[in-house]
Amino acid sequence: MAFALPYRIVKSDQTWGVSGDEEGQRLDKFLAAPGRAGSRSRAADAIARGRVFVDGEEVDAAGGARVMRHGEQVRLWMDRPGSASRTPRPPVRDGLEIVHEDADLVVVNKAAGLLTVPLDGDSSAPSVLALLWDRFRSHRTREPLVVHRIDKDTSGLVLFALHETARAALVAQFAHRTPDRVYLALVNGHPDPAEGTWQDRLTWDEDAFVQRRSRADDPEARDAECAYRIVSTFAEASLLEVRLRTGRQGQIRAQAQLHGHSLVGDRRYRPREGAPGHDLRFPRQALHAQRLAFDHPSDDRRVEFTAPTPADLREFLDKLRRQARQGA
Repeated sequence: MAFALPYRIVKSDQTWGVSGDEEGQRLDKFLAAPGRAGSRSRAADAIARGRVFVDGEEVDAAGGARVMRHGEQVRLWMDRPGSASRTPRPPVRDGLEIVHEDADLVVVNKAAGLLTVPLDGDSSAPSVLALLWDRFRSHRTREPLVVHRIDKDTSGLVLFALHETARAALVAQFAHRTPDRVYLALVNGHPDPAEGTWQDRLTWDEDAFVQRRSRADDPEARDAECAYRIVSTFAEASLLEVRLRTGRQGQIRAQAQLHGHSLVGDRRYRPREGAPGHDLRFPRQALHAQRLAFDHPSDDRRVEFTAPTPADLREFLDKLRRQARQGA
C-alpha cells in the first residue's frame, strides 16, 4: 500500500508577469485569477503568510491593495519554508511518518533527534532502521536496508530499500550522483554571493568526529560540492536551499562552517565568536532534508518526494520573520 500523498511534489512556486491588460489591478485581484490563487480569500491568506513577492520583494500584510504595473513579476510561493503551511501530514505508523511505501522501498520523514541507523556498538538507541525492522517483522519477504542516511539532529527524508535488488539499484544511483537531494539550511550571516557553489576537499577526522578541510597531499581526502541559494534573509541569518552534488558525512554542516556561515544551532561545526548571528539559539542544527528525487528501481520512472518544514524550524523562522518586520 502506498502513502505517497501529500508528499508528491506539486507545482507550488509559480511566477507570472503582469500584462498590459492587467495593469492597474489590485494585487489580490491579480492573484485571485484561475490558475493562480483562485480566490480573493486564498490570495489574502498567501499574502498574510509571506508567500507573495513582487519583483523579488516580499509583499507586506497590507499589500493586497497594491496596484500592479505592466511588466512586474509576481511570485506565489505556497510552500515557502516557515510560512505555516496547512498541508496535511500522513499518519504516523509504528512510530514513523511514512511518506511512501511500496514493494521495493520506503521513504520516511525522519524526526530530528532520531538516528537513521543504530550507532556502532549500541543497538538499543532508537533509530529509523530499528523501527522499520519492528514494522516488517511479520513480513518475511521484506528486509529494510539502508540506502543513505542523515544526521541524528537533522530532520527530513531518508530512503530504505526492502530487498537487496532494490538496494543495489538505489545505491548505484547515489554513487553516480543522479538523485536530487535538496535541503533547507538556516545559516548565520548572509552568504555572498546569494547563489553559488561550495567546492572543498574534505578529510574525516575519526578522533574529533568531524569533516576537516584537507591538506593538498592527503590521500584520504574526498571532493565535496553543493549548490546553494538564499531563499529568505533575516537580520543576522539566511535561509538557504542547498542541493547536494556529493554526499559526504556531515557535508553541508562542514562546508557551511568552512565558508563562514555555520548552521544556526550547530554545536559541532560552530560559528566563530562574534560572527553575525553566532548567538542565535536553536536546539539543534537548523537543517532539513526537504526534497528527494530518484529513479524507481522497479521501472526507472522518476519519483519525487518532499517533506514540509518541521514545526520547530517553522516556528523559529516565523519568529525571525516577525523580528525583521518589527525592525524594518
